[in-house]
Amino acid sequence: MKLDKNFLKLYAVTNFDTFDDSILISKKITNAIDGGVTCIQLREKNYDYQKFLERSILIGNICKKRKIPFIVNDNVEISIKSDADGVHVGQEDLDAGESRSRIGKDKILGVSVKTVDQALKAQKDGADYLGVGSMFESTTKQDTMVSFFTLKEICKSVSIPVVAIGGINILNVEKLKGTGIIGIAASSCIFSGNNTRSDVKNILEHLKNIF
Repeated sequence: MKLDKNFLKLYAVTNFDTFDDSILISKKITNAIDGGVTCIQLREKNYDYQKFLERSILIGNICKKRKIPFIVNDNVEISIKSDADGVHVGQEDLDAGESRSRIGKDKILGVSVKTVDQALKAQKDGADYLGVGSMFESTTKQDTMVSFFTLKEICKSVSIPVVAIGGINILNVEKLKGTGIIGIAASSCIFSGNNTRSDVKNILEHLKNIF
């Protein structure tokens, strides 16, 4: 699947460690997409290899039917085995250039960055988009914070789309206005509640004031 920047407007990152029910996971993913999520990333740090692969196939099939991109976090091998639309790697994961070489030119490559230098290198190595953060304190992304100034500088320095991530919710999302991002990535504010579809629609209402 070719990346369209519109796919990155509301990028949902999973956090299903608190339950292990494939039916419930399928329901939450489906409701998120029905609510307006534009991309799904499977990010489960505590899954073993087999469960990660099984969940990747499960969620990937749902995304294919709904015609939105499905991205696997960190694990290039699982992204290939499950025929995901792409992979997202961090600075501590497989090098972006090597990741691009392994997944091929037709898959989507996202890279997490925190500095302008990292952003420029990722773009040179073949990244299709960048994830920058954490922008706010986050329970799911324990990471060093990135300033709004740095986010703006990254957006100005590259020609590929930039997505903000980390602790984003309806109370703080509008603070990202004017930074140059084309979308946000979020986890808890999408999946932690009991009404995923409604929660997504609520976030999208706030995004109208940013893009």
